[in-house]
Amino acid sequence: MDNMSIKTFLSENPPQRRGRGRRPAAEVRRGVVDAAASLLFDQGMVAVTFDRVAALAGSSKTTLYKWWPSAGALAAEAYFAHVEHSLEFPDTGDIEADLSTQLRAFVHLMTEEGAGTVITELIGAAQSDPALREAFLASYSRPRRDLAIAALQRARDRGQLRDDFSLEIIVDQLWGACYHRLLIPDEPLTLDFADELVRNALRGAAPAPR
Repeated sequence: MDNMSIKTFLSENPPQRRGRGRRPAAEVRRGVVDAAASLLFDQGMVAVTFDRVAALAGSSKTTLYKWWPSAGALAAEAYFAHVEHSLEFPDTGDIEADLSTQLRAFVHLMTEEGAGTVITELIGAAQSDPALREAFLASYSRPRRDLAIAALQRARDRGQLRDDFSLEIIVDQLWGACYHRLLIPDEPLTLDFADELVRNALRGAAPAPR
């Protein structure tokens, strides 16, 4: 984190001094997660250590060890908390528009707001950190997948998708292709690419004309 970022974070989240009463656990946890997210997005995974997060959040390392099995698990939760609002899934009744809106938001987050670098680090670190992998699945990838499948199921119920088409595969086609370009950047990850993915996926999943 650069000096300006630290000053900004501390001005908005001043370290809490211990008084006679303890801070509510939810408040402490939120402060820790915010501090971890600030370090993660400014300096990457290497900066998210219990020592640095505890110091920035004005908490104790003992508290962090109690709540997270590893700094990687904390980083995964911090990542999701930071991006959750940006990845809300719309429900307008038009599945093509909703998928395009959500996928465009994902691409923008990855390419313009620094999340792409962070998530590639998380995915890489998860290969050797079981606690991080479990936290990533539980707090981010599985919930995101479930939201997408629920949206597709609503579209199927409205007759917008074929009954025999795998909703899981549609998710893999859309977001999997984006992750592929993010992790193996032979081709750019763009908004136009997101739009084309949605058109191609839904063309194959749409009911046949009667």
